[in-house]
Amino acid sequence: MRGPLALGALALAALTGCAGEPPGPTTGPAVEGFELSVAAGGTTIDARFGCDGDDVSPALAWRGLPEGTRELVLVLEDPDADGFTHWLVFGLSPAVDSLPENIPGDSKIESPGPLRQGRNDFDEIGYDGPCPPEGETHRYAFRLLAIDRELGLEPGSDRDAFERSIAGNVLAEASATASYGR
Repeated sequence: MRGPLALGALALAALTGCAGEPPGPTTGPAVEGFELSVAAGGTTIDARFGCDGDDVSPALAWRGLPEGTRELVLVLEDPDADGFTHWLVFGLSPAVDSLPENIPGDSKIESPGPLRQGRNDFDEIGYDGPCPPEGETHRYAFRLLAIDRELGLEPGSDRDAFERSIAGNVLAEASATASYGR
């Protein structure tokens, strides 16, 4: 009796799991001249931007937006922890070319240009910096995506809503990766 019940449960999980799984990370093509720079310490992230320091967002700057960009979105993720999301920013105007250090954790910010922040995988709104397990070093990818439409995402949206919204609308991606160890 245990075998058929287990098989039935497994089949049900397989059927419902496929429909309910979040989409994978959306990426965009690299476009010559579309570049992102992160003032976080070069190839390694300075401790003040991580959980062992002040845990503030680093300054970011970009240039070379592709033609047709209507909105910019930013993701900070840890590819060494299955893409764990540390920061989601959306609603950035193409007229904005940088973010200052220490963006507050509010869901909606008016300066340096209107932007909204989503819920990270710590279940908080805003930036939560690198924090790998003690004794490990992880890579952290800052990804700036040029989007061909205004998304209209609500402040506090999670990664699943973010991914669904940008799917099929990414013109290009600029990225910068640095490591952080504890």
